[in-house]
Amino acid sequence: MSSHRTPKKAEPRSPAQQALTEHELDELQGLLDAVPAPLEPLDVSMLDGFLCGVLLQPRRVPDAAWLPCITDAEARALPAGFGAGRLHALARRRHAVLDAAIGTRRWFDPWVFELEGGEDAHPSEAVYAWVAGFALAMAHFPALMALDAQRLREPLALLYRHLGPDDLEDAEDLLEEIESLEPPEDLAEAVEDLVRATLLLADVSRPLPAVPRRR
Repeated sequence: MSSHRTPKKAEPRSPAQQALTEHELDELQGLLDAVPAPLEPLDVSMLDGFLCGVLLQPRRVPDAAWLPCITDAEARALPAGFGAGRLHALARRRHAVLDAAIGTRRWFDPWVFELEGGEDAHPSEAVYAWVAGFALAMAHFPALMALDAQRLREPLALLYRHLGPDDLEDAEDLLEEIESLEPPEDLAEAVEDLVRATLLLADVSRPLPAVPRRR
């Protein structure tokens, strides 16, 4: 499994903020796959979008509230005896990396992966899982959606245009905004829009401190 885009170089991070290696990313997917039925764990791309949705809430969501959602979309408890320590540690690392990027409005590399169809695949197919994860976070933690609707409309449209119309039946204003957007030309543009939308949403829910004016 390989990411579509290599992240830009950044300053050294603390161990908790170290980006996951390719091996650790594969390990994380394997740990998610090992979650027993009937639980429905996220895959790594959906997990990534979910974490961004969690981090965009106006008030910080405790780990204990979001961790159950990554091993089951309905946040059902893991069975007794199932060891999730390593899974949770890797998820927390990604959470810390994304938190630092969003908090400083830096580029981050979304976990979006090219499909087997390659260039013939529609960009929305490749980013769908990421956006579905973001939407899942909004379902569990809706505080972001209660903020300034006008400022949220454009970035939400950039994300939700990749979902099916049935998922947006009750969002007429958002549908109008989506229809006004030009579709992404390729996967690279779609991925860049994920980051742009995330940082635009952060301007609403996690505004940066005002810089004092020099006298």
